[in-house]
Amino acid sequence: MDLSERQLQILQAIINDYVENAEPVGSRSIAKKYDLGVSPATIRNEMSDLEEMGYLTHPHTSAGRVPSDKAYRLYVNNLMKKKNLSAREKRLINERLSASRDEFDATIRHAAELLSEITHLASFAMTPATNEEKISFIRLLPVDDRTLILMIVGESGNITNSTLRLKVPYTQDALDLLSKNMTVNYKGRTLDDVLKSHIIEDVGSDIEALAALRGNVMPSFIRTLEDMLNVNLYMEGMTNIFNLPEYSSIDRARDFMELFARKDWFTRKMLERADGVVVTIGDENDAMKDCSLITATYHVDGKLVGKIGVIGPTRMKYGEVTSIMEFLTNNLSESFRLTSGNDDDDSKRK
Repeated sequence: MDLSERQLQILQAIINDYVENAEPVGSRSIAKKYDLGVSPATIRNEMSDLEEMGYLTHPHTSAGRVPSDKAYRLYVNNLMKKKNLSAREKRLINERLSASRDEFDATIRHAAELLSEITHLASFAMTPATNEEKISFIRLLPVDDRTLILMIVGESGNITNSTLRLKVPYTQDALDLLSKNMTVNYKGRTLDDVLKSHIIEDVGSDIEALAALRGNVMPSFIRTLEDMLNVNLYMEGMTNIFNLPEYSSIDRARDFMELFARKDWFTRKMLERADGVVVTIGDENDAMKDCSLITATYHVDGKLVGKIGVIGPTRMKYGEVTSIMEFLTNNLSESFRLTSGNDDDDSKRK
């Protein structure tokens, strides 16, 4: 059902007020703060209709309403206005990022720190690894008759776990044999070296008897190397959530922090997100259903490289945060383009 212009105005006023104050919003408050040209009674009736349509919820302890995930989605898609960053914010971003342009990882860390500092939310950034990590050993651990845990351990101590769902049954002896074979084949080799080799053919020629099991495991092994060992994840501002009323409960704060403790899971979820600026709200985030997540991508030499983002409550200043992230990622991409260009100029002068 399409909303009337008046309903859209009331809904936007409620979202603005709730995002600012974190308190359920009543009709009298809307009538006083916003010049909508209608009485509190009319606003109250419209709020009841909006609640029936799923755009508002009604906390049992309050007479006011709060926006639902559906309302925030409508807001982001149709009502949100981007914020013009202040000269101070732009200068801060330019100065902080330009200070470390020659150091890729340091620059991305600074970007994550800066994003958390400006938005007062938890932030994260993902970068491709240097691919110098070498494999130490590989394990295949049984979960049930059709599920495995693939564990890859690097020489640096970096451990990556992936859950595999198999199409064929297996025995413990078969898992042990395949684990040992994979370890022998790839121990001491870098990520680049392994990915450039004929992985499936290598293992198949050695263990023909395990062809069916190999056919299930090896594609997942390749994806795991590409997606997990090839990514660095930096997290900043985790303690910012303790300043938000949504996380005043110790249990909710703990649940939030535990999401980030599952780094492999979180990294994979971020890798699955589309490119560009992406906003997902509440239930759209699966296990993070009480949160909103905004990610953006940055480039080096015009090529998509990594993601940076913020996570916080659904009561978020979406227009402001997306504007900050767009400016910041554009700054990152431009910084790396300039750095690369300078390197090219230097090599030409030599």
